[in-house]
Amino acid sequence: MTKGAAKKMRAYILIETAPGKTKAVKKELAAIEGGGSTVVNLDAVTGPFDFIAVVEGPTLDAVGRLVTDEIGSIDGVTRTTTCLAVAIG
Repeated sequence: MTKGAAKKMRAYILIETAPGKTKAVKKELAAIEGGGSTVVNLDAVTGPFDFIAVVEGPTLDAVGRLVTDEIGSIDGVTRTTTCLAVAIG
C-alpha cells in the first residue's frame, strides 16, 4: 500500500440460507456490486453456514450497509454473522 492510500475495511460474512434457497441466494450474492462496498469473494461452505462472503468497503458504516441493505434483504437469507478483519501487532 502506498503512503496516503485509504485502507479498506474487510469483513467475513457468514451466511445461513433457508432450505431450498441456496442456489437463488448464490445468484443474488454474486450480483451485489457498487455502493462503495463490494463482495470480493464468495465461497459455498459446509457446516452451520452455507456461504462465506468476503466484503470490502471504505468505512465500517459502508460495510454495515452492504450487510443489512443488500445481503440481509435477499429472499432466502435467514441469518448473517459479520466478522471484521483486524490487524494484530
